[in-house]
This record gives sequence, structure tokens and C-alpha cells, in this order.
Amino acid sequence: MRILITGGAGFLGSHLCERLLAEGHDILCLDNFFTGSKDNILHMVSNPRFELIRHDITLPIYLEVDQIYNLACPASPVHYQHNPIKTIKTNVMGAINALGIAKRVKARILQASTSEVYGDPEVHPQHEAYWGRVNPIGIRSCYDEGKRAAECLMMDYRRQNGVDAKIARIFNTYGPRMALNDGRVVSNFMIQALTGRDITIYGDGSQTRSFCYVDDLVEGLIRLMNTPPEISGPVNLGNPVEFTILELAEKILAMTASSSRILFLPLPQDDPIQRKPEISLARRILNWQPGTSLEKGLELAISYFRNRLG
Repeated sequence: MRILITGGAGFLGSHLCERLLAEGHDILCLDNFFTGSKDNILHMVSNPRFELIRHDITLPIYLEVDQIYNLACPASPVHYQHNPIKTIKTNVMGAINALGIAKRVKARILQASTSEVYGDPEVHPQHEAYWGRVNPIGIRSCYDEGKRAAECLMMDYRRQNGVDAKIARIFNTYGPRMALNDGRVVSNFMIQALTGRDITIYGDGSQTRSFCYVDDLVEGLIRLMNTPPEISGPVNLGNPVEFTILELAEKILAMTASSSRILFLPLPQDDPIQRKPEISLARRILNWQPGTSLEKGLELAISYFRNRLG
């Protein structure tokens, strides 16, 4: 197939490009390089079935493809809060432009949504029927509400125009190719531990997250994309094994044999206290669940960051 991946030079997008290329597909990797990196895709550029398009998905583009993975959007608070107006435009206009391609050429489209649509949840673990608890005017809303709007657009195009659209709600994902300045908890802790700086925990460290290794996540996305047309989602994709942030910090300290100290700082506005996916739907319709333990995944990610830091 001919597959478009918006945000294809990003952390998640590059792994998806690599996997689909290995399966024999023609890949169109579209990115404006705001947070994506050419380093992530350099090893694929010489492949004749890989095509790089430098383009901002907030602007229309006309392509002929069979499938579209719409991944374009900064995913860490540091990056999406840097230019919040651009973030919500990327989510909304990006979805409209990707859906425009899908509608015109009758391509199947998958929207990379997020666990952030659940906000700071009152339901635990979070299941797909839960509508969430999002602050619509908070500092995270450019991303949270942007992704919620993108989900709305996917379903409206599906109902009104018959577009074969699917929605994946992605929970915390980590692994090689996370940006050094990503600002997300796993990469922050690893870089701090490897460079001997204080490990900064926001809050008291009792808040929880569930961490999914990138290869497991990519497998879930591909399985969802290739479900029958009657399946739209949303489907939670994430690891149902929950850890406190303090446990994660201590684990990374031990695995890196670091002498870094743990420093506690105030919790940012609207930061979720608990985050854990309920994945029975993914198990049932995709026959999917993560297979990589946190220890194994962290080992691979630490090795990557150690090499990047020299």
C-alpha cells in the first residue's frame, strides 16, 4: 500500500515509518520538523519506497494514498505549550486536511489521539466510554481540547461523508528516538540520571502513569488501522501496569547507577494525578496487549540516550 504518515519524522512516527517500510509498503513521511528530527529517519531516506515531504499539515496538500496515520502534533507539554495556538491549529486544521485527503481518495485514516482527552480523571482506570474531565481554558487545553476536537472531526466525517476513520487513544509511550529536550518524564529522568543532575519530580511523586514501549504501541496502531470498516474506536492503546513517578525515578536511578539526587518541585496546573488505561477493548478486537516489560523497555531507552549523550 501507499501510506501517508503525518508527523513521520517524530518519535512515534519514525518507528511507524520503519515498521511499515519493512512490511513492503510505500511510505510518504510528512513533517514540518517543529519537533520531528531528520536524524530519526536518516536511515530510511535512501530507500526508494520512502518519500520525505517537508510540509505543515495545517496547510492543505493533495496526495494519492491508501492509508493515513495522522500523528502530526507536539506531544509533550514543553513543546505543545511553547506555541499553544499553533498546537490547537495542528490538531484541528491538521485533522481537517488529513480527512480531506481521505475523503477525496477514499483512503482509510487513523487519528492518533491521546489519554489526555480524559484530562485529570475521576474514573480509574480510564475506559473508552468515559468522557473525561478536561479544563477547557487551562494551559494544557490547546492539546487536550485539540485532540478532543480531532476525534469529533473523525466521527463527523465518518457519519456525514462515509470516511473510514479510526481513533487510537495513546497512553504514555517511551523508547529510543525520544527527543533530548522532549520534557516528558521518562526522557527527563534518563538524561538527568545519565548526566548526574538532580532528578526533578513535580509533586510528591505519588501520581501514577502507565508506560508503553514504542514497538508495542506501533503494533497496536497497525492492528487498529487494519480492522474492518465497521470498527472506528476510540480504542485505548497503552500499558495497564501502573507505576508511581517516584517508583520510575528510583528504577532509572538504579538502572543507570547514577549518583543523582531526587528534587521535588510544585505540580504544574491540571497535571493528572492518575493515568492508567483500561485495555479490554484492545484485547478483544485487536488481540493486542503490550509485551515489553518496563525493565526491558527502560534498558533499551537508556542505551539509546547513553549513545546520544556520548
